[in-house]
Amino acid sequence: MYPTLFRIGSFEVTSFGVMVAIGALVGIWLFGRELARSGLPEDGANAAVAGVLGGLVGAKLLWTVEHFGDGPVLSLLLSRGGMSWFGGLVGGVVAGLVVMRRQRLPVVRALAAATPALAVGHAIGRIGCFLVGDDYGRASDLPWAVAFPQGLPPTTDRVHPTQLYEMAALLVLAAVLIAWRRRGVPDAIVLGRYLLIAGAIRFAIEVVRVNARVLGPFTVAHLIAAALMVVGLTLIVRVRRT
Repeated sequence: MYPTLFRIGSFEVTSFGVMVAIGALVGIWLFGRELARSGLPEDGANAAVAGVLGGLVGAKLLWTVEHFGDGPVLSLLLSRGGMSWFGGLVGGVVAGLVVMRRQRLPVVRALAAATPALAVGHAIGRIGCFLVGDDYGRASDLPWAVAFPQGLPPTTDRVHPTQLYEMAALLVLAAVLIAWRRRGVPDAIVLGRYLLIAGAIRFAIEVVRVNARVLGPFTVAHLIAAALMVVGLTLIVRVRRT
Protein backbone atom coordinates (compact mmCIF):
# COMPACT_ATOMS: atom_id res chain seq x y z
CA MET A 1 0.00 0.00 0.00
CA TYR A 2 1.18 3.49 -0.88
CA PRO A 3 -1.63 5.81 0.25
CA THR A 4 0.58 8.92 0.24
CA LEU A 5 3.19 9.39 -2.48
CA PHE A 6 4.75 12.56 -1.07
CA ARG A 7 3.96 15.74 0.84
CA ILE A 8 4.41 19.40 0.01
CA GLY A 9 4.26 21.04 3.42
CA SER A 10 1.00 19.90 4.92
CA PHE A 11 -0.47 18.98 1.53
CA GLU A 12 -0.55 15.25 0.74
CA VAL A 13 -0.33 13.92 -2.79
CA THR A 14 -2.11 10.58 -2.60
CA SER A 15 -1.75 7.61 -4.89
CA PHE A 16 -5.51 7.61 -5.28
CA GLY A 17 -5.57 11.20 -6.52
CA VAL A 18 -2.71 10.59 -8.93
CA MET A 19 -4.34 7.50 -10.43
CA VAL A 20 -7.68 9.29 -10.80
CA ALA A 21 -5.87 12.10 -12.61
CA ILE A 22 -4.07 9.62 -14.89
CA GLY A 23 -7.37 7.83 -15.56
CA ALA A 24 -9.00 11.14 -16.47
CA LEU A 25 -6.21 12.12 -18.87
CA VAL A 26 -6.12 8.72 -20.55
CA GLY A 27 -9.91 8.72 -20.79
CA ILE A 28 -10.00 12.18 -22.41
CA TRP A 29 -7.34 11.12 -24.93
CA LEU A 30 -9.17 7.90 -25.76
CA PHE A 31 -12.49 9.72 -26.08
CA GLY A 32 -10.91 12.16 -28.54
CA ARG A 33 -9.65 9.24 -30.63
CA GLU A 34 -13.06 7.56 -30.63
CA LEU A 35 -14.76 10.84 -31.56
CA ALA A 36 -12.57 10.97 -34.65
CA ARG A 37 -13.51 7.35 -35.44
CA SER A 38 -17.18 8.38 -35.31
CA GLY A 39 -16.60 11.45 -37.48
CA LEU A 40 -17.48 13.82 -34.64
CA PRO A 41 -15.70 17.16 -34.02
CA GLU A 42 -12.58 17.19 -31.83
CA ASP A 43 -14.01 19.87 -29.55
CA GLY A 44 -16.51 17.24 -28.45
CA ALA A 45 -13.74 16.26 -26.02
CA ASN A 46 -14.93 19.22 -23.94
CA ALA A 47 -17.76 16.93 -22.89
CA ALA A 48 -15.16 14.55 -21.47
CA VAL A 49 -13.58 17.32 -19.41
CA ALA A 50 -17.00 18.27 -18.06
CA GLY A 51 -17.71 14.59 -17.43
CA VAL A 52 -14.52 14.19 -15.40
CA LEU A 53 -15.38 17.15 -13.19
CA GLY A 54 -19.02 16.12 -12.80
CA GLY A 55 -17.95 12.54 -12.16
CA LEU A 56 -15.58 13.51 -9.35
CA VAL A 57 -18.29 15.56 -7.66
CA GLY A 58 -20.95 12.88 -8.09
CA ALA A 59 -18.63 10.09 -6.94
CA LYS A 60 -17.67 11.88 -3.76
CA LEU A 61 -21.19 13.02 -2.94
CA LEU A 62 -22.78 9.58 -3.34
CA TRP A 63 -19.98 7.93 -1.34
CA THR A 64 -20.52 10.48 1.44
CA VAL A 65 -24.26 9.79 1.43
CA GLU A 66 -23.64 6.03 1.54
CA HIS A 67 -21.30 6.42 4.55
CA PHE A 68 -23.30 9.13 6.32
CA GLY A 69 -22.96 8.56 10.04
CA ASP A 70 -19.50 6.99 9.82
CA GLY A 71 -17.95 10.33 10.70
CA PRO A 72 -18.31 14.10 10.27
CA VAL A 73 -19.59 15.00 6.82
CA LEU A 74 -16.66 17.33 6.12
CA SER A 75 -14.17 14.60 7.03
CA LEU A 76 -15.92 12.18 4.67
CA LEU A 77 -15.87 14.72 1.85
CA LEU A 78 -12.15 15.44 2.34
CA SER A 79 -11.02 11.86 2.98
CA ARG A 80 -8.17 10.57 0.81
CA GLY A 81 -10.32 7.84 -0.72
CA GLY A 82 -13.99 7.18 -0.88
CA MET A 83 -15.45 7.50 -4.37
CA SER A 84 -18.62 5.83 -5.61
CA TRP A 85 -18.39 4.65 -9.20
CA PHE A 86 -22.16 4.95 -9.64
CA GLY A 87 -22.12 8.52 -8.36
CA GLY A 88 -19.26 9.24 -10.73
CA LEU A 89 -21.09 7.66 -13.65
CA VAL A 90 -24.26 9.66 -13.04
CA GLY A 91 -22.43 12.92 -12.33
CA GLY A 92 -20.14 12.47 -15.31
CA VAL A 93 -22.89 11.55 -17.75
CA VAL A 94 -25.12 14.43 -16.65
CA ALA A 95 -22.30 16.98 -16.96
CA GLY A 96 -21.20 15.49 -20.27
CA LEU A 97 -24.74 15.53 -21.66
CA VAL A 98 -25.10 19.22 -20.83
CA VAL A 99 -22.00 20.01 -22.91
CA MET A 100 -23.07 17.63 -25.71
CA ARG A 101 -26.42 19.36 -25.97
CA ARG A 102 -24.78 22.77 -26.08
CA GLN A 103 -22.44 21.57 -28.84
CA ARG A 104 -25.34 19.82 -30.60
CA LEU A 105 -23.57 16.48 -30.69
CA PRO A 106 -25.60 13.33 -31.47
CA VAL A 107 -25.99 11.99 -27.96
CA VAL A 108 -26.05 8.23 -28.58
CA ARG A 109 -23.12 8.42 -30.98
CA ALA A 110 -21.07 10.52 -28.58
CA LEU A 111 -21.90 8.30 -25.60
CA ALA A 112 -20.94 5.20 -27.57
CA ALA A 113 -17.62 6.88 -28.41
CA ALA A 114 -17.14 7.53 -24.70
CA THR A 115 -17.65 3.93 -23.56
CA PRO A 116 -14.03 2.72 -24.00
CA ALA A 117 -12.80 5.83 -22.20
CA LEU A 118 -15.23 5.24 -19.35
CA ALA A 119 -14.05 1.65 -18.93
CA VAL A 120 -10.32 2.51 -19.07
CA GLY A 121 -10.63 5.53 -16.79
CA HIS A 122 -12.59 3.47 -14.29
CA ALA A 123 -9.99 0.67 -14.42
CA ILE A 124 -7.10 3.05 -13.75
CA GLY A 125 -9.03 4.63 -10.90
CA ARG A 126 -9.42 1.18 -9.32
CA ILE A 127 -5.62 0.92 -9.17
CA GLY A 128 -5.76 4.04 -7.01
CA CYS A 129 -8.36 2.38 -4.79
CA PHE A 130 -6.01 -0.57 -4.33
CA LEU A 131 -3.01 1.63 -3.50
CA VAL A 132 -4.96 3.60 -0.91
CA GLY A 133 -6.67 0.51 0.55
CA ASP A 134 -10.26 1.42 -0.27
CA ASP A 135 -13.16 -0.68 -1.63
CA TYR A 136 -11.67 -4.07 -0.78
CA GLY A 137 -13.56 -7.32 -0.32
CA ARG A 138 -14.29 -9.88 2.37
CA ALA A 139 -11.72 -11.94 4.23
CA SER A 140 -10.09 -14.60 2.08
CA ASP A 141 -7.37 -17.24 2.32
CA LEU A 142 -6.64 -17.18 -1.42
CA PRO A 143 -2.94 -16.84 -2.34
CA TRP A 144 -3.47 -13.34 -3.76
CA ALA A 145 -5.46 -12.02 -0.79
CA VAL A 146 -4.11 -8.75 0.62
CA ALA A 147 -4.20 -6.97 4.00
CA PHE A 148 -4.69 -3.20 4.19
CA PRO A 149 -3.42 -2.10 7.65
CA GLN A 150 -3.62 1.56 6.54
CA GLY A 151 -6.75 1.13 4.48
CA LEU A 152 -10.14 2.82 4.57
CA PRO A 153 -11.05 1.32 6.98
CA PRO A 154 -7.85 -0.45 8.10
CA THR A 155 -7.78 -4.24 8.19
CA THR A 156 -5.05 -6.68 9.11
CA ASP A 157 -7.08 -9.59 7.72
CA ARG A 158 -6.21 -10.80 4.24
CA VAL A 159 -9.09 -9.86 1.95
CA HIS A 160 -10.17 -10.10 -1.68
CA PRO A 161 -8.43 -7.33 -3.72
CA THR A 162 -11.71 -6.55 -5.45
CA GLN A 163 -10.21 -3.36 -6.85
CA LEU A 164 -7.88 -5.46 -9.02
CA TYR A 165 -10.65 -7.86 -10.00
CA GLU A 166 -12.68 -4.94 -11.29
CA MET A 167 -9.67 -3.33 -12.98
CA ALA A 168 -8.91 -6.50 -14.96
CA ALA A 169 -12.54 -6.99 -16.02
CA LEU A 170 -12.87 -3.36 -17.12
CA LEU A 171 -9.70 -3.45 -19.22
CA VAL A 172 -11.05 -6.50 -21.04
CA LEU A 173 -14.36 -4.68 -21.51
CA ALA A 174 -12.55 -1.62 -22.93
CA ALA A 175 -10.68 -3.77 -25.45
CA VAL A 176 -13.92 -5.47 -26.53
CA LEU A 177 -15.72 -2.12 -26.88
CA ILE A 178 -12.95 -0.78 -29.12
CA ALA A 179 -13.11 -3.97 -31.22
CA TRP A 180 -16.88 -3.64 -31.61
CA ARG A 181 -16.54 -0.04 -32.71
CA ARG A 182 -13.87 -0.93 -35.25
CA ARG A 183 -16.19 -3.60 -36.66
CA GLY A 184 -18.96 -1.03 -37.09
CA VAL A 185 -21.36 -2.33 -34.45
CA PRO A 186 -24.21 0.22 -34.18
CA ASP A 187 -23.63 2.91 -31.56
CA ALA A 188 -26.79 2.13 -29.60
CA ILE A 189 -25.76 -1.53 -29.39
CA VAL A 190 -22.27 -0.58 -28.15
CA LEU A 191 -23.77 1.70 -25.52
CA GLY A 192 -26.29 -0.93 -24.44
CA ARG A 193 -23.61 -3.61 -24.18
CA TYR A 194 -21.41 -1.30 -22.11
CA LEU A 195 -24.21 -0.65 -19.62
CA LEU A 196 -25.14 -4.33 -19.47
CA ILE A 197 -21.60 -5.67 -19.03
CA ALA A 198 -20.31 -2.91 -16.73
CA GLY A 199 -23.37 -3.42 -14.54
CA ALA A 200 -22.83 -7.19 -14.53
CA ILE A 201 -19.16 -6.75 -13.56
CA ARG A 202 -20.04 -4.56 -10.62
CA PHE A 203 -22.92 -6.82 -9.57
CA ALA A 204 -20.54 -9.81 -9.49
CA ILE A 205 -17.77 -7.91 -7.67
CA GLU A 206 -20.26 -6.73 -5.07
CA VAL A 207 -20.85 -10.32 -3.97
CA VAL A 208 -17.47 -10.34 -2.19
CA ARG A 209 -17.40 -6.64 -1.21
CA VAL A 210 -18.02 -5.59 2.40
CA ASN A 211 -20.70 -2.97 1.73
CA ALA A 212 -23.80 -2.93 3.90
CA ARG A 213 -26.75 -5.02 2.71
CA VAL A 214 -29.93 -2.97 2.30
CA LEU A 215 -32.34 -5.43 0.66
CA GLY A 216 -31.79 -9.04 1.69
CA PRO A 217 -28.33 -10.03 0.41
CA PHE A 218 -28.14 -6.98 -1.88
CA THR A 219 -26.30 -3.69 -1.43
CA VAL A 220 -27.08 -0.28 -2.91
CA ALA A 221 -24.47 -1.01 -5.58
CA HIS A 222 -26.23 -4.29 -6.41
CA LEU A 223 -29.49 -2.45 -7.03
CA ILE A 224 -27.93 0.27 -9.17
CA ALA A 225 -25.92 -2.30 -11.13
CA ALA A 226 -29.10 -4.26 -11.80
CA ALA A 227 -30.81 -1.08 -13.01
CA LEU A 228 -27.92 -0.38 -15.42
CA MET A 229 -28.16 -3.92 -16.74
CA VAL A 230 -31.89 -3.51 -17.38
CA VAL A 231 -31.33 -0.19 -19.20
CA GLY A 232 -28.56 -1.71 -21.30
CA LEU A 233 -30.59 -4.81 -22.19
CA THR A 234 -33.64 -2.69 -23.02
CA LEU A 235 -31.58 -0.52 -25.35
CA ILE A 236 -30.16 -3.57 -27.14
CA VAL A 237 -33.59 -5.19 -27.55
CA ARG A 238 -35.13 -2.00 -28.93
CA VAL A 239 -32.38 -1.62 -31.51
CA ARG A 240 -32.69 -5.28 -32.52
CA ARG A 241 -36.42 -4.92 -33.01
CA THR A 242 -36.04 -1.87 -35.25
